[in-house]
Amino acid sequence: MSAEAVGRHMPAVITLADLAAMTSADTHGRRYETSPEGVLSVVPPPDSQHAVIATRLTLWFGLAGWPADQLMQAAGVRIPGPDGDGGRIPDLTVWSRAQPDAVWLDVTDLILVIEIMSRGSESIDQVAKVAEYAAAGIPQYWTVARDVAQTVTLYRLGAAGAYEEAAKMPLAWLLQTSPADHV
Repeated sequence: MSAEAVGRHMPAVITLADLAAMTSADTHGRRYETSPEGVLSVVPPPDSQHAVIATRLTLWFGLAGWPADQLMQAAGVRIPGPDGDGGRIPDLTVWSRAQPDAVWLDVTDLILVIEIMSRGSESIDQVAKVAEYAAAGIPQYWTVARDVAQTVTLYRLGAAGAYEEAAKMPLAWLLQTSPADHV
């Protein structure tokens, strides 16, 4: 199908309900996200290394006593914007309390978003999402690079409302510490 044919069937404005419908209709496991400005991103399904990294981080939080109902992989997050809401699906989210059953969760209780970079997602994860998550007031944002060390970069929201790099370390080092040292 050509881009022109797809374009004829796309709505002029993509809502969060549209994203949810697109995701549920997709048989290939892709994630559909939009920025608050309405920029659509289609993210391929994660590979096995991506899944292992997400699982290791989830277990790290869980083994340290973080409640399972406050840890979510691939949960939809509503990103407020001046012209409307965007929707992102981070790889891992950490919440201050359990969340209601919803497709798109508000950022109110969100304390940490973790994105595991995949080929092709680096610019979105390191530029667009950094600005969006900071503007939404999410206190912490971490990225995990897919380099040999699986470098984790920890960002904290600064007084000026932008993220500041707090630490950078290999994933193996991070997993030898306690989440309480970082969150």
